[in-house]
Amino acid sequence: MARRKKGNPVDGWVLLDKPAEMTSTQAVSAVRRIFDARKAGHAGTLDPLATGLLPIALGEATKTVPFAQDGMKTYRFTIRWGISTDTLDAEGEATAKSDVRPARAAIEAVLPQFVGQIDQIPPAFSAIRVDGARAYDLARAGEIVELEARTVRIDAVTLLDTPSADLAVLEMHCGKGTYVRSLVRDIAAALGAEGHVAALRRVAVGPFDIADAITLADLDALKSEGREAQALDPVHAAASDLPVLDVTPDQVAYLRQGRAIVVPPRRVEALRALRCERWIGDRDCSRSVLAMDGDEPVAIGDLQAGKLSPWRVFVPSGA
Repeated sequence: MARRKKGNPVDGWVLLDKPAEMTSTQAVSAVRRIFDARKAGHAGTLDPLATGLLPIALGEATKTVPFAQDGMKTYRFTIRWGISTDTLDAEGEATAKSDVRPARAAIEAVLPQFVGQIDQIPPAFSAIRVDGARAYDLARAGEIVELEARTVRIDAVTLLDTPSADLAVLEMHCGKGTYVRSLVRDIAAALGAEGHVAALRRVAVGPFDIADAITLADLDALKSEGREAQALDPVHAAASDLPVLDVTPDQVAYLRQGRAIVVPPRRVEALRALRCERWIGDRDCSRSVLAMDGDEPVAIGDLQAGKLSPWRVFVPSGA
């Protein structure tokens, strides 16, 4: 007799406004407990000191995590000039001090060099694995951690405000794997200054925006009223920008069996017109299509030679 899975078959996305002093893992656990969900994951780690958008996938939504995780992200952050730290943020120990306080014009002048495909060295205090161990564990143990530079994509870095001589508020729109702490370190170096991240907030992840996020307190309030399901976004929300193909009941059955379906030529042409270059991990998703049965996602598949071949299949709600 098969062992019964723990929890409820809850499917969908929760856009959490993560508070400070909480790890991403703790946030996922809190949301999972509120829903008593069988399965949960998140789309991109936030440091404990950071706040903001943490998309959490429950149930079938976990199958689309890479679409959000590999999407573009937007961060708003504050640089505190005068002190550099070993962690590159306010949590660390001071490593250098300076009286240099860059002027607004000077800051704006160096920002263009950090836009585009650039090489960036990740912080020593990061979750990157070095010989099987996390870099931050090695750094906390006093070991010297030397990480190789990685190519990252930054579409824009904008100076929003300079509320005082000690502080500068910026916003960055970037691709996966970009570290705000490393960017601040490098901006400070370019300005001949010392500085660290004093505050960090993520405001967008892929198709998700902080304006649609909910706090844990509000989620708990909904739970107490039995209305927590109102906080769920659809299973396919992370992949909602894919071209959509409406399928028939017979096609639904084929796709859920992992079998390809034939797509009419006119529909093929219409779907091709909506294609755009997109990579999810190592997969070329420029031909990917979201098959829908009304409001229910059926599968994500590649459209080629007039056929849609599924590579991600969704189990219907309640199944």
